[in-house]
Amino acid sequence: MHATYIGAQDLAAPVTSLPLAADTVRAGFPSPADDYIEAELDLVSHLVQHPSATFYVRAQGDSMVQHGIHDGDLLIVDRALEPRDGDILIMAIDGDLTVKKLGTIGKRPYLLPGNPNYAPIPMDGRECHVWGVVTHNVHAHRVGVGK
Repeated sequence: MHATYIGAQDLAAPVTSLPLAADTVRAGFPSPADDYIEAELDLVSHLVQHPSATFYVRAQGDSMVQHGIHDGDLLIVDRALEPRDGDILIMAIDGDLTVKKLGTIGKRPYLLPGNPNYAPIPMDGRECHVWGVVTHNVHAHRVGVGK
């Protein structure tokens, strides 16, 4: 397969900021891309709001696939954010870490999976500690990349 790269490549340069194309990419019928770069994009500054309170963790298993989190995905977790209903959290439940969506069933708080093969986890009567709110998910589309 032949690939066309936008902008010059310097393979010896440290990877902190990468070129950001000035145009968007359509997910439908392809259109010609503009031949210019809008700016440099530092992914850390783009994805991390609170650097001193942020960590990365790899997801394991298939309990969150319907929420777009797959086995081996890299999650960006912010400990400075206050959890809200609907947030995806890293939680310690009775000492075991899990990644689940915060929600309610009836009026009780639950951790909700994104796979019907797994049951919601009630939070009442359990030792629960929030490790952080998942703000982004880095999901590789090419097998063997980023793991």
